This record gives sequence, C-alpha cells and structure tokens, in this order.
Amino acid sequence: MHPSGSRRAHRMADQIMREVSEMLALEVADPRLAMITVSGARMNKDLSIAEVLYSAPAGADLDAVRAALDKAASYLRGGLGKRLKTKFIPRLVFVHDDYLEEMVYGKGPQAG
Repeated sequence: MHPSGSRRAHRMADQIMREVSEMLALEVADPRLAMITVSGARMNKDLSIAEVLYSAPAGADLDAVRAALDKAASYLRGGLGKRLKTKFIPRLVFVHDDYLEEMVYGKGPQAG
C-alpha cells in the first residue's frame, strides 16, 4: 500500500483510529480483543483502504488476535459507516504494530 500524504487522508486516518478504538473498547465483545490498543491508522492514496495499526499485550496469541480482528472488520466498517460523514467507507486492513516491542526489547535492526 502506498500511503497518502494529503491532509484529508491524515484527518480521515485519525478519525478512523479514534472510532475503531472506541468501538473495540465499548462494543466488540470478543475476549481475544480485550486488551488491544489501536496505535495508528494510515490511508492509501485513493482513500479506499485504511491500515489500522494495533498492538497486543505481551503473551497474547497474535494469530488469534488477527483472526478476531478480521472477523470484526465488517462490523467495524459498518460502525464507521454510521459515524463518518463520508460517501465511501474504506476497507479495513489490520497490521500488528511492533514498534514499541522493538524499542523496549531491542528486537529491531539496531539491537546490540
């Protein structure tokens, strides 16, 4: 995906991040998603795809979390349709954000 650099895309990504985070916390009852944190979002150039970045607590089964997010994607997209004032609602793609893990545990390319 080629991320967009436009202000509209940034505003839409921020709004999607807030709304998805709120829906996961208050409306989705799947226990696999109980401690998920939405850490960001980014839009592609034509605003048809939103990559939603999430982090999971240490020890979480990332495959189960990913499956739960993929299962909840259509519900979340429907919720966005009711909350966003746009003609088209982007497809949601969930991407695990391991930035904090790399910073804390040194798993990144700069590790000792």
